[in-house]
Amino acid sequence: MLSESIAKLVQYGVETELIPECERNYTTNLLLDVFYEDDYTAPEQEFQNIEQLVGGSILSHDHFQGGHYTFAMAKAPIEKHVTIPGFEDVEAGIVKWPLSVLRIRHKNPERLIDLATHVLQAWRGYTDEAAFVFANTDGEPHNTITPIARKVEDVYELDLTLRNNITTKEHPLGVYHPHAQYHHIKKENIGLIEVMGLAVLPARLKEELELLEEYILDGKDVASNEKIEKHAQWVKEFLPKYDHLDKDNIEEVLHKEVGNVFVHVLEDAGVYKCTGEGRAAFMRFIENL
Repeated sequence: MLSESIAKLVQYGVETELIPECERNYTTNLLLDVFYEDDYTAPEQEFQNIEQLVGGSILSHDHFQGGHYTFAMAKAPIEKHVTIPGFEDVEAGIVKWPLSVLRIRHKNPERLIDLATHVLQAWRGYTDEAAFVFANTDGEPHNTITPIARKVEDVYELDLTLRNNITTKEHPLGVYHPHAQYHHIKKENIGLIEVMGLAVLPARLKEELELLEEYILDGKDVASNEKIEKHAQWVKEFLPKYDHLDKDNIEEVLHKEVGNVFVHVLEDAGVYKCTGEGRAAFMRFIENL
């Protein structure tokens, strides 16, 4: 059973380009180490087109979610304070962030749990056709929340990120998912780490960005190389912004431009956009609580 689960997970990583094919065995061995297993029997069945996986984290060790890194979202301010009926004692507000985040704060964690449960239940059943938010279609539920908890001095905070997984013909991977124009950088789902502002990018980009450095500095046609042709339009769009590129600044420029793409990816994942119309729709949901 464990061997099959590992095989599926590794196949998912290969299909989504989280790991290259050449590291399949290496990744399998790493997972065996995680589970303290020495024996692995490759399943007879070959797995393909693995459905999207929902991940979790063990937070007892020193890593990002365990509190050993301050994410950008934690530093983002509340741009609009709101009052939720029945929870007037809880500070609440919309966070200035590309995704749709409701921050709630209180010294009593039980009050936050009660309010977060109330918001989650309301969001799961909420539909606003004008904002293209549907609780479900054809019996499939779409709305959920990514919660992030922290303690700031003596006050507990919960950031409730509204998520929706609805798909359309135009956006078969999800309307609130990285759109196709950014898939050359990021095609995978936006998870907890990315929600908080740290890009988790596919391993393939390491080699591709190194090739891009060479092709840009040598004036070669990016579209002529099948490994990086997917980046040709992107390079064409950002190159005019820079008067001078050389071996001393090309890496920094590429990293900056990848960061700009990631911002757009986060904006795509936001159910309510950071516009007047988007914020008005966000307030309609809050007023429904």
